[in-house]
Amino acid sequence: MLKKGKIIMNDPTIKQLHDAKSAADRDKAPFQIFCINIPQADIDDLHARLASTRWPDELAGVGWAYGVPQDYLKETADYWLNGYDWRKHEARLNRFPQFTTVIDGQRVHFLHVRSPERDALPLIISHGWPGSVAELTNIIGPLADPRGHGGDPSDAFHVVAPSLPGFGFSGPTGEPGWDVWRIARAWAGLMDRLGYTRYGAQGGDWGSSISPELGRFAPDRVIGVHLNGPITPGTGEPSTEKLTKTEQARLANIQRWRMERSGYAAIQSTRPQTLAYGLADSPVGQLAWNLEWFAGYGDKAGVLDRDAILTNVSIYWFTNTAGSAARIYRESAAFWGTKPAPSGVPTGAAVFAGDPSVRRYAELGHNIVHWSEFDQGGHFAAMETPDLLVDDIRAFFRTVR
Repeated sequence: MLKKGKIIMNDPTIKQLHDAKSAADRDKAPFQIFCINIPQADIDDLHARLASTRWPDELAGVGWAYGVPQDYLKETADYWLNGYDWRKHEARLNRFPQFTTVIDGQRVHFLHVRSPERDALPLIISHGWPGSVAELTNIIGPLADPRGHGGDPSDAFHVVAPSLPGFGFSGPTGEPGWDVWRIARAWAGLMDRLGYTRYGAQGGDWGSSISPELGRFAPDRVIGVHLNGPITPGTGEPSTEKLTKTEQARLANIQRWRMERSGYAAIQSTRPQTLAYGLADSPVGQLAWNLEWFAGYGDKAGVLDRDAILTNVSIYWFTNTAGSAARIYRESAAFWGTKPAPSGVPTGAAVFAGDPSVRRYAELGHNIVHWSEFDQGGHFAAMETPDLLVDDIRAFFRTVR
């Protein structure tokens, strides 16, 4: 079980469970305490599968042009088998207070870290694919306890970090329909259930689509939205004649991504079940599928911490939710290109190196009031440059608190 501590015991979700008079009452409580404890038999099975991998042939000298190179994948798989310590990272995750609840018929797992600061602002942060709540662990502490991390206590947040439905400990989904809009409604329900009536939202990757929709769904409660990763625009594109050379280059990168790098999204948005069989049966297959994005198609191989990557991949493997997580692309296919409802919620963006967001493009669908650009970091900013991301989140929310 989780250890009792100052922050945990300040959590009303824990108090509700402690106030229950019987085990039956606790079973009926809206939240259940959650602790990750993967059976040793599952770890042994993973190791056996890794050791008996059947490798395909490979063309010589093509590098990343055809996908993840075998030498890079073999090295990473060998480390997963012989060097990576799941129990160490499992224990690290379990230092965060975790809960589950059922919303709209779906079990939702979430981290809930209450700040020691009385006036902290509630903040719900959403990850994307192929990530998990594990990719957010380096930013949760500084956001919840800035005083303890050398920051200003007035920047404190009560952090709620859910696993997306279908992902990891919130998976698998049991029915169709868990698209961006439904997840946003579920997040509003989660925050209501936690007693938060005024809060912010933050997200990257899929979170950069979910968080703005939460603002549109609950504009009376969401005081601001902060995004990193590609910023989903409205329909249409600004005239390239009005764009700077830098913006034109970024727009060209978006088009190049659609042509050269979006194959995974096309498969997951059309045939996720066919893909799921291979991902559920082969850990190396799943590792390769996730490395294709984590490694940035070769231009970022080795940038992300290898243990951090493998913790995310291991969560997918142990929960057998790689196929379930892929379904978000199929469920949300109608979201792409849909003209968003007008939003008056102030929105801030942090654009890190490699994420080709264009402000004028983003302004077609968002009320952009804060825009920061960085020449470092990348798509997984919470893992690559957590300090920069935390600083930008704090800077934006100072303007709307």
